[in-house]
Amino acid sequence: MPRPLGELEDSVMTRVWKWNRPVTVREVLEDLQQERSIAYTTVMTVLDNLHQKGWVRREAEGRAYRYEAVSTRAAYAAALMNEAWSQSDNPAAALVAFFGMMSAEQREALSDAMRIVQGPENPGAVERGAER
Repeated sequence: MPRPLGELEDSVMTRVWKWNRPVTVREVLEDLQQERSIAYTTVMTVLDNLHQKGWVRREAEGRAYRYEAVSTRAAYAAALMNEAWSQSDNPAAALVAFFGMMSAEQREALSDAMRIVQGPENPGAVERGAER
């Protein structure tokens, strides 16, 4: 399980995930500068750290690099949720509490996801509460 991203790492990765293409330090810098004052070398260091941690891969382009996400934001979120859930001494209670915090839209997304996981061979399993 990857450890959670820091605030600046998350800001950088949000852009890499959103743009869904190889990006340069300059592109990330210019976008970040719309929100905060930040130096080129800071963004370069963050992207280098993310590369060393395995979050992005990079390819040389001249004297610079282009960085691309190794995984999706959805996979990152899923890994964080799985890690948090696995830390519980009562996983069922943790799930009940988590589901209780969800909005109606989130519960609908959960229902949709369960239908996908269950697959077409057992379409009513979610509604009936069938076990796998």
